[in-house]
Amino acid sequence: MFTKLKSLLYNNEVRAIVFQALAVVVIAYFAYQAFDNMMLNIEQRGIRSGFGFLNDEAGFAVNDNFFLEYSPASTNLQAFYVGIVNTLIVAITGIFFASVIGLIVGIARLSSNYLVRKMATVYIEIFRNIPILLQILFWYSIALKVLPSARNSMSFMDSVFLNSRGLYLPKPIMGTDFYFVLASLVIGIVAYVFIRKRSNKKHDETGINTNTIPHFLGLVLLLPIVVYFSFGAQLEYPALKGFNFRGGIDLSIEFFALAFSLSIYTATYIAEAIRSGVESVDVGQKEAAAALGLKNSRAMRLVILPQALRVAIPPIINQYLNLTKNSSLAAAVGYTELVTIFSGTVLNVVGQAIEIIMLTMLVYLTISLVISLILNIFNKKMQIKGG
Repeated sequence: MFTKLKSLLYNNEVRAIVFQALAVVVIAYFAYQAFDNMMLNIEQRGIRSGFGFLNDEAGFAVNDNFFLEYSPASTNLQAFYVGIVNTLIVAITGIFFASVIGLIVGIARLSSNYLVRKMATVYIEIFRNIPILLQILFWYSIALKVLPSARNSMSFMDSVFLNSRGLYLPKPIMGTDFYFVLASLVIGIVAYVFIRKRSNKKHDETGINTNTIPHFLGLVLLLPIVVYFSFGAQLEYPALKGFNFRGGIDLSIEFFALAFSLSIYTATYIAEAIRSGVESVDVGQKEAAAALGLKNSRAMRLVILPQALRVAIPPIINQYLNLTKNSSLAAAVGYTELVTIFSGTVLNVVGQAIEIIMLTMLVYLTISLVISLILNIFNKKMQIKGG
């Protein structure tokens, strides 16, 4: 019996399992002790615990509210939802523009034109090496000084107004007519995706490339406009009343400062990822594209970029995650996203730091995991296609 036990102890696989089990037990023990001590301290100090505060009246206004119904009489749970939506909107906006800017600057970094190449390099070196918080404060201050007051707003067709308080756009009035427009947009997108897939399949089988831009313009842009005028969907236009505009959609200047700063800062890292991806493509691929008579732009779009993305996507995923987490710096300019609303105002009113911080961290964790999942699926498809 002793000999058998001794032989098990000298078995590397058995010892690895035993040590891992002991590590789990020790970690679980310390976690339990910490949680028990926390609950004891909460009870001794008479601090309220639980999530009942979510149903209490919020009692404060929110400047940025895009889609959800909210007022000071709303609950803390509704304020929590508004914070999530505002965080997602600024993150998605930043990701989109950072990707576009990063792609352009990354390709410009490899341009044969000396001036273009150096301008892209200067842009990257400047904005990459200045802390993002300082950039947010800088662009916010610039926007406040450059843009006019509400009474002297820049006007576009008397429907869109831009001033130092933000951008004011017409807002769709939710009703049956608007739902028809929305449905036509969804149908147009689905139809375009189907046409695009058939075009790609035809290209793979015959080598013939089909221009799908007219299909995109007709289905995704023109079709909803035709449906809009056919059914007479109504819009709520912003109007100057007193010292500010009322009605429509209000995109605050804080939103623009935050989204712009996140975009230009993150774009520097995306540009470097694109550059390294393009440089990783074998020279023979570029020479083959040139031998086939492809212009530089078509060779980049059809041959080089699809292969470069296989290398560039993993670091780009990290930058998307960083951009989403950096959106929590919105408190510096007063944009009301999740941290500002929930971990700021609600926490100061309610005082339940553990529950509020835990929910905030859970939201950011969920958003980051979803972004990682989507882009990892895309990355896997790119690898299979390029294999």
